[in-house]
This record gives sequence, C-alpha cells and structure tokens, in this order.
Amino acid sequence: MSKRFIVIGMPDVSKGVTLPETLPDAVFSGGRRHHELVKDLLPAGAKWIDITVPLNDVFAQYAQIEKPIVVFASGDPLFFGFANTIRREIPDAEIQVFPSFNSLQMLAHRLVMPYHDMTIVSLTGRPWHEFDRALIERRQKIGVLTDGEHTPAAIAQRMLKYGYNNYRMSIGEHLGSETEERVTTLTLEEVAHHSFQRPNCLILEMHSDHGSVASKPLGIPDNQFALLDGREKMITKAPVRLLTLAALELQNRQSLWDIGFCTGSVSIEAKLHFPHLHVTAFEIREEGKQLMEMNSHRFKAPGITSIIADFIEIPIDDCIPPDAVFIGGHGGRLQEMMAKAANALLPGGVMVYNCVDPKSITDERIRTDSQQVFEMAACELGLVLEEPMRVAINDYHPIIILKARKS
Repeated sequence: MSKRFIVIGMPDVSKGVTLPETLPDAVFSGGRRHHELVKDLLPAGAKWIDITVPLNDVFAQYAQIEKPIVVFASGDPLFFGFANTIRREIPDAEIQVFPSFNSLQMLAHRLVMPYHDMTIVSLTGRPWHEFDRALIERRQKIGVLTDGEHTPAAIAQRMLKYGYNNYRMSIGEHLGSETEERVTTLTLEEVAHHSFQRPNCLILEMHSDHGSVASKPLGIPDNQFALLDGREKMITKAPVRLLTLAALELQNRQSLWDIGFCTGSVSIEAKLHFPHLHVTAFEIREEGKQLMEMNSHRFKAPGITSIIADFIEIPIDDCIPPDAVFIGGHGGRLQEMMAKAANALLPGGVMVYNCVDPKSITDERIRTDSQQVFEMAACELGLVLEEPMRVAINDYHPIIILKARKS
C-alpha cells in the first residue's frame, strides 16, 4: 500500500487555516514556523515531525510511519514546494493537496498586477542561472523567490552590474501577516542599498522610462571587444564565431566548455543567443579574468563561469560535464587537451576546433598542421570526425572548422 500524504498550503498566519473535515488519525509535519502557527489546531497529543535539513532524515522518519502524514507548507505546495519533494523522494506516494496562494500570487494581487505573463524564477537555494537566463531573454515581467543570499539588494546589484537597469522592483515582505506585511516599489538603484525583512519575494517589471537594454546583436563586431594587448588577431572573428556556434549545435546542448577563451568572444556570443546554456570558460593567461569581466559586462552576458588555470593540470570534477566543447587555444598541447576534454564529454556531444589552413602559410618555419593532429587524436579517442568547413575572410588566412562527435 502506497504511503499517503495530505499537504496543506498556508500563508504565514494561522488565521484561515482549516484541517480537512475527513482528516483521519494522522501524524503531522512541517517547518518549525508552521508548527508555531498551527499547534493550537492539532489534536491533543498529536505526533509532529519537524522538516529540517538534511531531508534524508525527515524521509527516514516518514518511512517508519504507517498512518497518513499531514504536511503543512507555505503557499501552494506544488509551486517550488514540498509536495514536489515528496513526489521526487516517494514516486508512488498518494498525495492530496489543499493549496493556498503562493507568495508571488499574493504580491501580484497587492499590486493589482496581472501575472499570467510573468516568468517565475526561484533563487531559494539555487544558483543564478535561471535568473540570468530571464534577463538575457529580456523578459518583461519576472517574479523571483529569494533567500538569505539572493536578497533584493543582491539581485538589484547584479542587474545593475550587467546593465539591466530598465526594471522597477516591487518587494513583498511578510505577505499575509496582519501586522508585518509591507509592499514597496523602488528603482534598482534604491533597492541596491536597502535591506528588507524576510521572508520576502519580488516582481521585476520592465519600463522604458528606466533606461534601456540594447537588443542582442547576431555576431558582435570584433572591434567592440576588449582585446588581449590590443591584438586584433587574438579573437575568433565574428563570421567564424557564428559558424563555430552552429557547428557546436548549441540549440540542443546544455553545457559548453570554451577552452582557451582569451577575450571570451565565443562564450559571450554563446550565452547571449543560447541563455539556457551552462557556459564554463578556461584560460591559462591571468589577463583573461579581466577581459572576461570587461566583455561580459559590456555585452550584458551574466552567468559565465570563468576559470583561470592550465586546463590540462586542473581538476574538473566540479564542472558541469559538457555536451559541447570548443578548443580556442591549446599552447601546443592539443592532443592532451582533447584527451582530457573527450573524457568529460557526454555521449552524443561534439568537439570543435578551428585551425589556420596550413596550405595558406608560405613560411615553412611557422607552418603546423594542427588539422592532422586533431583528426589523428579524434580517431585515437574514438570520436567520429565530421566534414570540415573551410572559411576565408578578407585578408586573413583561411580557417578550417573541425568537428568530432562522441558516440
């Protein structure tokens, strides 16, 4: 027989909370804050299980219970809530939900703001990734669940840092409380230096009178990037860059590694046009850190993880495994770099490398056939080579875009 849960959503006040009339003899559970709110409603001598981390301990206690379990949760338990956790941990559980308004619904109601078109992002115990994606996608209305790290001030500071200054922020504090509820609408500049009581949530609404964020260009002009020592040749040229992104099939990928990022042009162009991507960029030169910061801020591309180190020497276990790898620089160790990247590359993933066509170089002293090195290494690593593409731009040496796929 599957375990039965009755999950009751509630605001941050006990007023209005009622137990189902047909509630059987049960065990009760919830956060300590919920217990304080509902303890007077519980049957005398009722058993209560606190929901605290680690959750494994909580579910271990649930496993010992044969009675139905009544769980109190905030708002709508299916809205980034505990009912989802139960479904994940006990897939065959029988779950009955009695929802209340979630906090973002309550805030929209206070603002008399339609919210059917709102993009929802939870930063509660989560990284910035989905929030950055919403910004890059120029979402008009963004509802955000906050936590102690991702506060309204921290969110405003991040938005201003990357040039997303054309939003107003409305913050709801202690929503549902008869005595502590407060709703405030401010500019990002005002929020950035203001503290708010928790719990809180916020809604961002784009307004043209608060500045503007330029549209995303398709193929950022090379001369708009901050360059390494001003060297124009140390960048993947815009036309080659776009063809490289196409070869990487980024519309179907989740994680891109850009090895030898230099100016960050490939990472930035990838993040802007495929904001769902997790982008991890590696560069051995210390100057790369400042270049990535300057260029990612300049082109409004938050969320790129840059690592300054020798790719071959550093541990990569903590990096999100890639299903796309671009090798932009190898320092004469292409074969070693490919071996390490291929080992991490997910099945079905692709590896792309651009090299100068050796046939176009007349000076025998500097001619290297890195195409042959790439193709030989790919075969040794069990990668399947695809048809190379030769690209010629203005007076630059022709570039060959090489691609291999992991089966």
